Amino acid sequence: MQDIFDYDIICDKCSKKMENSLLSKNGFNLRIKKCKFCGEIIVHPQDRVEYENFTMLKKKEFEVKMRMVGNSYAVSIPREIVDFMKEQENMLDHMVRLSFQDFGKLSLIFNTSNGENGNNEREGHNSRVIKSREVRIVKNNKPVLHAKQFVDSLHPERIRTEIFKDSKKIRKEDIK
Repeated sequence: MQDIFDYDIICDKCSKKMENSLLSKNGFNLRIKKCKFCGEIIVHPQDRVEYENFTMLKKKEFEVKMRMVGNSYAVSIPREIVDFMKEQENMLDHMVRLSFQDFGKLSLIFNTSNGENGNNEREGHNSRVIKSREVRIVKNNKPVLHAKQFVDSLHPERIRTEIFKDSKKIRKEDIK
């Protein structure tokens, strides 16, 4: 069966040929047709449905059981999530990465084979997450607020947030 995106599509607004492209949204790659003249975008219908399923699953909160199995704890993953993942990449029975993010928050990372861990990491070696975030608020082309945040998972004592107003530091938080 042929795909509609295998054919040329003409833009409704400017009557020019649209080009194939990819749009990454929340880590989800969507096939699109994009007009380079007016910027009009058409998302592949099948990708749109899969993305909508993904967003519905993401919004849903599951209550799962945690039990003791041998010397480890086992957490039940709801079938809806497993079926969605199986649909996406057939990666069940693969090793997953489990990390302790914050107090009361665990992360399971399933696609560890695509280099997300770093290719040099040994199995069983804990990963390090370093994040730096900057936000600037501008009003009438003049800076109003400027905030900086730094997070280091290996050194939680270095986590800090700084807020500046008119180039003067007004608040500094050291989170311990």
